[in-house]
Amino acid sequence: MKPAEVLKQLRELRETWSKQSFSFNKEQKAEYAKLVELRRERVKYFYKNGLVSKGGATVKKTTEKP
Repeated sequence: MKPAEVLKQLRELRETWSKQSFSFNKEQKAEYAKLVELRRERVKYFYKNGLVSKGGATVKKTTEKP
């Protein structure tokens, strides 16, 4: 399943969850758990391969004084 499809289905399940008085049935719980696990694996892949942005990180330049 493509990453964009995972996110889309998660969003749809969350909307359904809110429309159903904030509860899932058994099938929906299983589907949500599967999608969340796929998403977590994807995020772990990004961290493992250094593809996550480090927003506050700065590179220090070293300069030698004569």
